[in-house]
Amino acid sequence: MQFTAKQIGELLSGTIEGDENVQVAELSKIEDGKSGSLCFLSNPKYENFLYSTQASVVIVGADFKPTQPYTCTLIKVADPYSAFSVLLEKYNEVLNQENGQTGIDPGSFVHPSAKVGKNVFIGAFSYIAENAVIGDGSKIHPQVYVGKNAVIGKNCLLYPGVKIQSRTILGDRIIIHSNTVIGSDGFGFAPQKDGTYSKIAQIGNVVIEDDVEIGSNASIDRATMGSTFIRKGVKLDNLIQIAHNVEVGEHTVVAAQTGISGSTKLGGNSVIGGQVGIAGHLSLAKGTQIGAQAGINFNTTDENKQWHGTPAQPLRDWMRANVIFKQLPGVEKRIAKLEATISKLSEIIENNNISILNKNER
Repeated sequence: MQFTAKQIGELLSGTIEGDENVQVAELSKIEDGKSGSLCFLSNPKYENFLYSTQASVVIVGADFKPTQPYTCTLIKVADPYSAFSVLLEKYNEVLNQENGQTGIDPGSFVHPSAKVGKNVFIGAFSYIAENAVIGDGSKIHPQVYVGKNAVIGKNCLLYPGVKIQSRTILGDRIIIHSNTVIGSDGFGFAPQKDGTYSKIAQIGNVVIEDDVEIGSNASIDRATMGSTFIRKGVKLDNLIQIAHNVEVGEHTVVAAQTGISGSTKLGGNSVIGGQVGIAGHLSLAKGTQIGAQAGINFNTTDENKQWHGTPAQPLRDWMRANVIFKQLPGVEKRIAKLEATISKLSEIIENNNISILNKNER
C-alpha cells in the first residue's frame, strides 16, 4: 500500500514542507532510507543523515531548522518519536491482518461449556478447555492452550504457542507472545528426613490485570495459595521467570532474563534491567530501579532509588566501588613493589646486624 505525504501529515496533524504528493510504501531507519520510504528524525545525533538520506519523507520536530540542503519532504510534528510510533502501529496492523480476523477455525477445539464472546478469533489447533471464557474481540492464534476455568478478557491477543493454565485470570487488552506459559506450578518442595523432597500442591492461580504485555518464552507460576499478581500496565520482556505468589506492581517494566523469586512484592513503576536476580520473600519500594545483572537479597524502603551490582548497592556507592575495582591491577603492582622494597630492606638490616631502636631504647 502507498500513501502520500499529505495523507500522512493529516493523520499526524503535521505540517508539510516539500512535495505533499510524494508517495511512500514502507518505513525505514533514516540511515537506511531509500526512495519510497518514510523515516523519522528525533535524536540530533542523526541529523547528518537527513542531508544524505534517499528517503522520500522524513518526520521531524516542529521546531527543526535544517542547516544543509536536503531532498526529502519533511512532515513537522510536535513529537517525532510518538508520531512515528503511531505509524509503526498502523503499519503493524497491515502486516498482521490476521489480528483482525474473527471466527473459529474448524481445526481448533472449543469445549461446549466454554464461553466465547463476540468478534473472537480462534486459530487452528488451539484448545479451549471446559468452562473457559474468551472475552469479546480477543484473538487466539494457532496452537494456543487455554485451560479449565481460565478467563481471557476483552481484546486480548495471544500469539502461537501460548499456554494459559487452568484458573488463570487475564484482564482486558493483554498481549502475550509466543511460547509463554502462564499458571505453571510454583517451585514448591518440602525436604524430607531421608533427603528426598515431597512436592507441595500449588492450588492458587495467576491474575494478570489490564493492559499488560508479556514477551516470548516467559514463565509465570501459579501461587501455592492465593494468587500471583501482575498488576495493570506491566511490561515484561522475553525469557522472564516470575515465581509463585510474586506481585509485580502496576506500570513496572522488567527486561529479559530476569528472575523474581517466590512471594516477593515489587513496587509499582519500577524499572528492572536484564539478567537481574531478586531473592524471595522481599518487598521492594515503589519506583525501584535495578541495573542489569544486579542481585537483590534485601528489602528496600526508599522510593525511586537506583541499585546496581551484586550484591546490589546504591548507584553512587556502586560507581565509586567500580572505579576502585578498575584500579586494582595497578594497586596490586604497587603493593608487590612495596613488598619487594621491604624485603630488600630487611635483608640489609639482617646482613649488617643493624639494630633498630626507638628513642626510648637509645
